[in-house]
Amino acid sequence: MPADTKGPLPGAFSIPELRTERLLLRAPRESDIEAAFVMNGDAQNMRYYPQPLTREENDAWMRRIPESWQKYGLGRWVVEVPGVTAFIGVAGLDRPAWDPSFVELAWRLTPVAQGKGYATEAARAACRFAFETLGLETLAAFTAASNTPSQRVMERLGMTRDPAADFDHPNVPDGHPLQRHVLYRLQWQGTMRTSC
Repeated sequence: MPADTKGPLPGAFSIPELRTERLLLRAPRESDIEAAFVMNGDAQNMRYYPQPLTREENDAWMRRIPESWQKYGLGRWVVEVPGVTAFIGVAGLDRPAWDPSFVELAWRLTPVAQGKGYATEAARAACRFAFETLGLETLAAFTAASNTPSQRVMERLGMTRDPAADFDHPNVPDGHPLQRHVLYRLQWQGTMRTSC
């Protein structure tokens, strides 16, 4: 029997939905895997990563989303623009495998969705979920030092760069021009609203 392309990926039933003014953050479906490959397999879109993902790497990347929710109680969502397009990317929370001691705020959008404020809007929803629902106190975000568009999103969210915490990404080969990463942080302000 063929896979139900409309149905959620295995293990994704418990992922909560978030809604913003323009977006729906939801559990991934089987049909999102191909859309994600168009995003992750595009060399220009992946220019701030060592290389585009292969189809196998993309499929595994998408299937890790519900696994993260099951393991940590947090993870990423597929980002949809209801009534416009079912997939514009992925955004949310992550515990990096190489250092699960902190929670990362992350996003990756398709080329046609960039430059419209969607990354900031989706990340802001994930940020509020982290602080107000999960009770986290600190979020981090990082990217290649040359990735100024993502750094601008971090700044719009009220995140602050910590130059002393910049690092060489352990999953990027030594000497690669994208190895050096910058790190931003956002601290929960108690009852005071953060900019996220």
